[in-house]
Amino acid sequence: MEPSIASFSPRNSHGRVVDVLGREIVEGKYPSGAVLPGDNELAERFQVSRTVLREAMKTLAAKGMVQARARIGTKVTDRKFWNLFDGDVLSWHFSQGVDAALFNHLSDVRLALEPAAASMAAMNASAEDIRTLHRLTDAMRDAEDARAFAEADMKFHLAVLEASRNPFMSSVGSLIGAALVSIFRLSSPAGSREGFAETAGTHRAIADAIGQHDPQAAAKAMERVIIIGRDRVLPSARQEATDASA
Repeated sequence: MEPSIASFSPRNSHGRVVDVLGREIVEGKYPSGAVLPGDNELAERFQVSRTVLREAMKTLAAKGMVQARARIGTKVTDRKFWNLFDGDVLSWHFSQGVDAALFNHLSDVRLALEPAAASMAAMNASAEDIRTLHRLTDAMRDAEDARAFAEADMKFHLAVLEASRNPFMSSVGSLIGAALVSIFRLSSPAGSREGFAETAGTHRAIADAIGQHDPQAAAKAMERVIIIGRDRVLPSARQEATDASA
């Protein structure tokens, strides 16, 4: 399923249990090594069946956050085992506010992956892919509000991954989606037509380079977009980069 700004909210009982417990684990209510409350207590708290609860625990286990132990219960694992490429896990971290170190690490991963994806897209994108990218930059420019802008922006980045024709790039879509959701929650672009148009313009440069089948220009344009987004959330990052190059 394609991530969206709304898709990171739970939509059913299973999702609600996973979301609440996941957030509480990330927040430290249940620290690493802690044993979660028993099935009866959790089933009563969430008003769900034991079947729903078991499925929720399987989901958290798949994210690397808990492990069922015989005669002990379900224990929270060490943070080093948590899957930070999982959109939920990443979103739970950023829902607490800005973690500068984690955000910079995430930006580094995006800078390693997305310019490469843009370069591949410049070599492999179809005419329809290119039309889609241009259409999405138009949607960003013409957005009526920040939510519509954010949706178009996310779809643009996911479309670049898809246009790369590399299945490994496509598979990191949830990571990129969660990263963009986090950026918009922490600091949206200027909520005006001028702000939307400026950001849409930087994305248009990516689409144009891909359309011109220029891998180097596409990678450079994508790199610029990611750095602008990073510096908007963490202005200190811009200063640190300046100091390092001085």
